[in-house]
Amino acid sequence: MAERVVPEPQRRRRRPTKQGVVLSRQLIVETALRLVGQHGAEALTVRRLGAALGADPSAVYRYFRNTDDLLLALADELIGRAQHGWRPTGDWRADLREIGLRIHRAYQAHPQAALLAAHRTTGRSHEIRAVEAILGVLRAAGFPDPEAVRIYHAFVDQSLGFAALDAAALALPPAARAADDEVWQAAYGRLAADTHPTSRPPHPCWRPTCAAAATRTRWTCCWRPWRRLPRPAGRPHGPERADRRPDPGSWAAARAQRLGRTRAASCGTRTEASTVPSPEARS
Repeated sequence: MAERVVPEPQRRRRRPTKQGVVLSRQLIVETALRLVGQHGAEALTVRRLGAALGADPSAVYRYFRNTDDLLLALADELIGRAQHGWRPTGDWRADLREIGLRIHRAYQAHPQAALLAAHRTTGRSHEIRAVEAILGVLRAAGFPDPEAVRIYHAFVDQSLGFAALDAAALALPPAARAADDEVWQAAYGRLAADTHPTSRPPHPCWRPTCAAAATRTRWTCCWRPWRRLPRPAGRPHGPERADRRPDPGSWAAARAQRLGRTRAASCGTRTEASTVPSPEARS
């Protein structure tokens, strides 16, 4: 089917479809996203897409080689939507966290498409721009290329994993979601404290319906190791820049106090040691 794809300047349909629109790659992608969102992965067929567009199904092949080519375009579209409006701030940790949250929101908005797209590598414009942006943030922070690449892969895997997990839950039929939610009360909510002291729900938010709070907690917990990554040599950045002070009571302030006490004790020890006369002097 590859030979059917027509170059962009030659593929424009001059007449509107039955729906009164002129076909384009973007229109086909947006229509496919809507179909998948309404009817699931089985809706991603050329026949159903042609019917939704009001065009002959074969017209789709002027824009995409096959349905997998269209699926990669959907995956790239979700990446593009996640990036829309993002700008780096110069704080690499905050920038990566914002990108991760944007990926999560984009997948939550299109959970059915996210299940089809999360594990794919598109190699297309939006994905390439996202890779460039993330690596650019890390390189601007001063990480050498090998380390930047390692952090990139760890960050993307973590972000896509969170996003795909929550998208999978949202993609369930409403009855299945309600049944899963009820299990938390039917099974765990009835556990006896004397036999299951740790599994018994200690709080109503044990139920997964508190999704927003769980998402915030998840990112907070998983970002603590990122905050402990060493600062690249010679490149002050983010909350550790010399012209910024940690907020009183924050973990950074507590850490600074501990370091200060340790250094002071160390300096005191060295000072005391320097006042002790050497064996030669004592003799």
